[in-house]
Amino acid sequence: MKDLNIGKHLKNIRQNRELSLDEAAEMTGVSKPMLGQIERGQSLPTITTLWKIATGLKVPLSSFLQEEKTKYSVVDISEENAVSAENGAMRAYTLFPYDPIRNFEAFYIEFDPGCTHTSDKHNDNVEETVYVISGKLDMVINGEKVTLSEKQAIRFSANVTHSYQNNYDGLCCVYNMIFY
Repeated sequence: MKDLNIGKHLKNIRQNRELSLDEAAEMTGVSKPMLGQIERGQSLPTITTLWKIATGLKVPLSSFLQEEKTKYSVVDISEENAVSAENGAMRAYTLFPYDPIRNFEAFYIEFDPGCTHTSDKHNDNVEETVYVISGKLDMVINGEKVTLSEKQAIRFSANVTHSYQNNYDGLCCVYNMIFY
């Protein structure tokens, strides 16, 4: 097989979910020693074992079978298509789309002066981080207003109604990460 790094993927999933080897073994039906050997690269699982692991951890089997590409990703928003809202006054560029292994997605968002965008509640355990790159942004989170200036960030549980408001004269640019 090519460089699939099955063990590395397994370990990342387990650690991101804060699972012990015992807990992962219980969920998957694969023994703790076997999971440890797979994680250390000492054993290459059969497709049957890999299927049990994927099913037990509720991840796609294909996530283990993708060849590891590069160690980095470069995104140029000038080459990305923006999704606009609020009659074009808000433009969101996907930096990193949702990844089920990492459980997050990231956006670069521009708000024109006077733009207000309201977001519905997300599911429980969803967290957002907003970092203001330039300009100023008012956030209203569950009815409470917080003003962020350039180089300030906020992190909040996104299972409440929240809005982004550029009540100022200049363009506001933010980096937004959503963790699931």
